[in-house]
Amino acid sequence: MSGLRAIIPGQEGQDDDQQAVPFSLEAEQQLLGALLTNNDVFDRVSQVIKAEHFYHPVHSRIFEICSERIRKNALASPVTIKAFMESDEGLKELGGAPYLARLAGAAISAYAARDYAQMIREFALRRELIGLGQDISARAATVEVGDDAEEQIKAAEQTLYKLGEQGVAERGFQSFLKAVTGAVQAANAAYQRDGKLSGISTGLVDLDGKMGGLNNSDLIILAGRPSMGKTSLATNIAFNIAKAHKTGEKPDGTHGTIEGGVVGFFSLEMSAEQLAARILSEAAEVPSERIRSGNMDEGEFRRFVEAAHALQNCPLYIDDTPALPINQLAARARKLKRTHGLDVLIVDYLQLLKAASAKDSRVNEVSEITQGLKAVAKELNIPVIALSQLSRQVENREDKRPQLSDLRESGSIEQDADIVMFVFREEYYKEREKPSDADLDAMAKWQQIMEQVHGKAEVILGKQRHGPIGTVELSFEGQFTRFGNLARDRQSQWD
Repeated sequence: MSGLRAIIPGQEGQDDDQQAVPFSLEAEQQLLGALLTNNDVFDRVSQVIKAEHFYHPVHSRIFEICSERIRKNALASPVTIKAFMESDEGLKELGGAPYLARLAGAAISAYAARDYAQMIREFALRRELIGLGQDISARAATVEVGDDAEEQIKAAEQTLYKLGEQGVAERGFQSFLKAVTGAVQAANAAYQRDGKLSGISTGLVDLDGKMGGLNNSDLIILAGRPSMGKTSLATNIAFNIAKAHKTGEKPDGTHGTIEGGVVGFFSLEMSAEQLAARILSEAAEVPSERIRSGNMDEGEFRRFVEAAHALQNCPLYIDDTPALPINQLAARARKLKRTHGLDVLIVDYLQLLKAASAKDSRVNEVSEITQGLKAVAKELNIPVIALSQLSRQVENREDKRPQLSDLRESGSIEQDADIVMFVFREEYYKEREKPSDADLDAMAKWQQIMEQVHGKAEVILGKQRHGPIGTVELSFEGQFTRFGNLARDRQSQWD
């Protein structure tokens, strides 16, 4: 039996207004028959369908047993499957072992198996949507204190997104075998990738070496005092990832991003035009102040326009909506991934986000925001980079290098982040310590120090959940707001 109107087994006498559910017993029978007669069919349908997609519970159990045997290179046939289902009450109701033989006898040809698998999966998805709609309707009809409509919309959207990504939303625990298989696949992808990175390259070699690239589901906090270059470093990384974007066949056989990535950039402080100007300054090597003032010579303007043309199709998407609530940010990130894809998300900056609802303290608000960003990273399976301000207590120390305790509302930020890194430019502070021209000795010493720190920056990894902490040195070209790999002789590292 098939179609949108179904009589559920055991409930034939119920009212005609019974909620219809879509399924096709014939499609399930034909697919199982093909699988029992030709185990090679499994390779064609295993990426499309799982046991839980079958409507009839007996069919689901037959497919699960077949899957387990085929994965072990064992034969799955009516005879071998019978031994595992001798005591199955559901199979007895369908006629027992002869039912397995009838399935095999009515088998379709192997070439049509994938079409039937897609039909079964489609019906499973529709049943899940019906159930979700009923849950939403029931919850909306029940008025309870603390369960407001906006939270219901957010929860419904999140469930719908998972449904769209996975076909049927997965629930509950997963086996260690499934988890360890995913870990091995990630390690294999890292081994096969140039540079042996486990994540997406930032375009900064030494930083990649310390972090292993940007890894999926990680929340990365990039913090610093004003004028240290937080936004510049974030835009540099965004630009490097987006311009390296390539698609193709991934190791698991699916099509998607194989290099670089699609970048979403929430700019809550700067406008999209200002952010684009920074990126173009780096790409065209035209000082950012000349771009702002329009004081460019002909060669600079030509490079600027050429860079704009070259980057117009760069997969970098900017949202400059100010004071964005965390739940709206999550919704917009889901939409971007659904419509254009999304491999890395950057938020500039964390303190300008709003909590979804009013809280009794700023600490609790920031805690909700950081937990929300971590949830986005896990849900969308992407790295999220969130910029953060540091407290003024840094300025009161002789050594101005930031520490974890310098984070504003540090408890929640430090706890929820997988990686916390700080941008520090000693040159910025030394410039403000310039002595009087009359003090020749102090001036000579100051100039010597300035030569040592000029054009250099440090990224200090204060926390890294899956790797070492430490400091990475980068170059910094202030006129182009550009961070880069520090040019130095590496020969000694290999001696």
